[in-house]
Amino acid sequence: MTSSITSSQIATLVALVVASLSVGYALGVQSKKSEVGHEKKLDKPLPEPPTPEEDESDEEEEAADGDLSSIKPGYLEQCKLVLVVRSDLGMTTGKIAAQCGHATLACYKALMKSNPQLLKHWERTGQAKIALKVSSEDELLELEAIAKSMNICARSILDAGRTQIAAGSRTVLGIGPAPVALVNKVTGKLRLL
Repeated sequence: MTSSITSSQIATLVALVVASLSVGYALGVQSKKSEVGHEKKLDKPLPEPPTPEEDESDEEEEAADGDLSSIKPGYLEQCKLVLVVRSDLGMTTGKIAAQCGHATLACYKALMKSNPQLLKHWERTGQAKIALKVSSEDELLELEAIAKSMNICARSILDAGRTQIAAGSRTVLGIGPAPVALVNKVTGKLRLL
């Protein structure tokens, strides 16, 4: 007896998988919402509150950003985070990956405070991340200034100098997440890493 799967059976299976994933996602979101307000027992003590110097640097960054909460993407509008890497530093791929992780986290934390709806929208639409390159620190700083003037979140990473790069070197700039068309106005002419 020969069994063959028809295209309609494949379509049905795909539909079931999509429906299952959607229901699972919805249940996960709902369970997270129901946990809000419930106290959880912590295994470790809470971290120390930030020092006054750390608080001041956060406030300075927020003031320099403009109004990050002004960006409101359309319901189905795609958003992306661009990671601009300096190619003139000669970083290894592992170093680039670590610095891009720092830039992603810095942008995420900034938007968590100032525009959580934009962050949720980016997460729902696939969390697109693109790595591009520039050849100097001046180019990186110019892009950062342009992004901030457009109220787009922009965070540059200063290396600690513990491995390959001199301390204080700007290595990567995170721009976004923000609507693709808006980010492309800043980074549209750059080349892929």
